[in-house]
Amino acid sequence: MYFNILTLFPEMFNGPLNESMIGRAQENDLLDINIINIRDYASGKHQVTDDAPYGGGAGMVMKVEPVYKAWEDKCRNEKDSSPVILMSPQGRKLNQEIVKDLSAQEGLTVICGHYEGFDDRIRSSIVTDEISIGDYVLTGGELAAMVLIDAVARMIPGVLGDENSVINDSFYNGLLDYPHYTRPRSFKGMEVPEVLLSGNHAEIDKWRQQESLKRTLLRRPDLMEVKTLTAEEIELLEDIKKDLKVKKR
Repeated sequence: MYFNILTLFPEMFNGPLNESMIGRAQENDLLDINIINIRDYASGKHQVTDDAPYGGGAGMVMKVEPVYKAWEDKCRNEKDSSPVILMSPQGRKLNQEIVKDLSAQEGLTVICGHYEGFDDRIRSSIVTDEISIGDYVLTGGELAAMVLIDAVARMIPGVLGDENSVINDSFYNGLLDYPHYTRPRSFKGMEVPEVLLSGNHAEIDKWRQQESLKRTLLRRPDLMEVKTLTAEEIELLEDIKKDLKVKKR
């Protein structure tokens, strides 16, 4: 899978996208990440990429020409209908379902903004989707783009060492992940749950499923409202609720 990243600050991506699993995935030709400097496509001696907004107001606005020219030169492909994503606080909020859908694409082009905002003709000319990573505003779209790329890239087969890790992730199946433990068995009086030491895989699976449901119910009850539960999950959830009621007394 490829990622085209249009940015005014290409150096920001050097560390995060060249280390750990994302770095190894590029070395193994599983990912192709292309950093494109928008400023290279700005005209004039000083390669200015922003200007004052028409109608007045605070801040500066990113110009349409350099962004369009960068996309046209490096990203435009008549045979490729992959999304062109604008990182924007006005976009749809990123979640695991969106990540899964995007990971099925041949590639993604991601545009990172700065200043007060974009000339809106960037949206109308090349953008096919807008994504936000939360209801807050960053100084630029680079950090948000890194979050999106990391989330999507880890869904690509072979990027993670164990592909089952993705299936067990929080949000993958609509629930939060279950608790994890490793050595030592005892630490400052805190013990690993006995069931994980039993070797009984059926009981371990049941415990993990129950803990996943419990953690979601307590921490993110909003997820429970939209998830379609299986008959087994409904039964486990009823037991969890009864147990929680007893503990509250």
